[in-house]
Amino acid sequence: MQLSPNGHGFMLNSVPQLILITDTTRFSGESFFSAVQQALLGGVDTVLIREKHLTSAKLLALAARLRQMTQDAHARLIIHTQADIACAVDADGIHLSSADIAAVASIRQWMNDPGKTVSVSCHNAEELQQAYVYGADFALLSPVFPTASHPGAAHLGVEIFEKLASKAALPVLALGGIDANNCHRLEGHGMAAISALLGAKNPELAAQRLSIAATGDIG
Repeated sequence: MQLSPNGHGFMLNSVPQLILITDTTRFSGESFFSAVQQALLGGVDTVLIREKHLTSAKLLALAARLRQMTQDAHARLIIHTQADIACAVDADGIHLSSADIAAVASIRQWMNDPGKTVSVSCHNAEELQQAYVYGADFALLSPVFPTASHPGAAHLGVEIFEKLASKAALPVLALGGIDANNCHRLEGHGMAAISALLGAKNPELAAQRLSIAATGDIG
């Protein structure tokens, strides 16, 4: 697949390496935006807005501000589920839950823009296969480790994650409980995180560590 740069500074059809997922129920206010800014400086190449609790107006305001921040950082902005908000702020993609995998094709047709990505959340081999069949650009496979956002949920572990990711027919990123202490166990795999970036004392340094692990440049 031939890649070409888009107007936001990254390559069309490229797969993210380090995604920051928002959660303003736990991280909010100006400290949230400061953490996002630092994480972008540290190597985050994609911000995924996942805010199911927000009204459309508040989500639009958040997305507009993060759109400007990601553009300034030449990073990607993806919106979870809300295709209308994604369109309004010219986001770079839409992310769907595992329950909505079958909607990938219709969402892509509605966007009618080959430069926009459609990604999905997956939790097992069957969902990964569905994601491929319906044409998703990449999948977030979770949870790899125990996670604060889904307490008590069974986790895959590194061995099962790597087995599923290696057999999948589309790019797979790791999600769930990833932090600066365990990211080296996922060396070479793209990854996504919430608390490890937004809750870090030094989000820039945390992003640097995760980015190094994701790109396999640990040394």
